[in-house]
Amino acid sequence: MSVRLLPGMLGMLVAFIGWVPGAVHAANNLGNKDSVTYRWTDEQGVVHYGDSIPPQYAQKERSVLNSRGVEVRRIDAQKTPEQMAAAERIQQNGLRQKQHDAFLMNTYTSVKDIEALRDLRLDQLRGQRVAAEQYVDSLHSRLSALQTRAKNFRPYSARPGAVRMPDDVAEDLVRTLNDLRTQSNALTTKTEEETTLKSQFQADIERYRELRTAAN
Repeated sequence: MSVRLLPGMLGMLVAFIGWVPGAVHAANNLGNKDSVTYRWTDEQGVVHYGDSIPPQYAQKERSVLNSRGVEVRRIDAQKTPEQMAAAERIQQNGLRQKQHDAFLMNTYTSVKDIEALRDLRLDQLRGQRVAAEQYVDSLHSRLSALQTRAKNFRPYSARPGAVRMPDDVAEDLVRTLNDLRTQSNALTTKTEEETTLKSQFQADIERYRELRTAAN
């Protein structure tokens, strides 16, 4: 059995009971002191009270009241798969942050330690980037030479009697173009890695300062 309680009626009910103090005492004596009452809200915002939850509201948020009408427990609504996945992501992110905080505090003794490692890693990436740039430059030179050579053969030469491009030249031209494309992409990645590394270390420095301040 449930009782509907429209918005605003709760205050009127409390006021009425306040005028008749004996009503509460009599009601408690008639009922079981260990009994509980459930409170839930339907889709229209109407509050309901009852000794059991209707099946259609069994997965919704509800409260458990003792015999005195005091809320003793709140039961959250059952989460949807999307909400559960979001909650799991939040929990995992919090765990990773906690682990990273422990790493920062146990690994470094000062901000200078973090900056020193940052500079070392950046120097390594810059060295790799410079080597990649030099290789890309050599590929450009090789491609230019191959393109110049290709002009002596059909279909790039308009000269009468020009012969078909040899297979080895054509294969070398295609291979060089593919290598140039691959290395250019790798060079772009190296540049992005530098930017990302700087941001990560800057975030670590700021977080480390926060942790140190909180610990002192």
